[in-house]
Amino acid sequence: MCGRFVLLTDLTIITKSFNIQNVACAYKPGDNISPGQQICAVLRKDNQNTLVNFRWGLIPAWAKDSSIGNKMFNARAETIAEKPSFKNAFQKRRCLIPADGFYEWQKLGKMKNPFRFSLKSGGPFGFAGLYEKWLYPEKEPIHTCTIITTEANELIQPVHDRMPVIVKKELEGFWIDPDNHNQKELRAILRPFSSEEMMMSPVEPGLLNKSKTVGE
Repeated sequence: MCGRFVLLTDLTIITKSFNIQNVACAYKPGDNISPGQQICAVLRKDNQNTLVNFRWGLIPAWAKDSSIGNKMFNARAETIAEKPSFKNAFQKRRCLIPADGFYEWQKLGKMKNPFRFSLKSGGPFGFAGLYEKWLYPEKEPIHTCTIITTEANELIQPVHDRMPVIVKKELEGFWIDPDNHNQKELRAILRPFSSEEMMMSPVEPGLLNKSKTVGE
């Protein structure tokens, strides 16, 4: 799963790293970003990579109530092409969610110890995401997104059995291309990221409010 992540990199580095031509969001970095918050995502539209704001927690277009988004902050890669909440977005509305790292909690008896995972390079990376627009009755539309998860790699497995999908740099353009409908090739991207390129570090439990973290 992915219930918290970190994004502290300067906006100028983000725009360069993800080849962003248009910044159309209020950029708000943070070291403890959680579901329900407004986050930035890279969206390709009209041949431009655009950085936009989405609420983290996907509300399907057909939903009758926005509260469904509280449980839709992750989408499992294994069922993404079949599950009604995600299958249309998987075909047409894919995005990248920039991050510097993410947290997972290891259960030891009654204790839950957090660890932070990031790249050894220290640079930002993009989570594989999906997005939707929900038309709230008599109000402005709500734009939401979710982060796709897959099975954990060797580094993360001792802590948690799931991890967010990190898209390889050379495949980022392929992932967000709205004209790309090749499910086989898209699903091939949704694999565990190489543990050899990642690092983990323990986090002081008191620094994170674990009560906000919910699992799949």
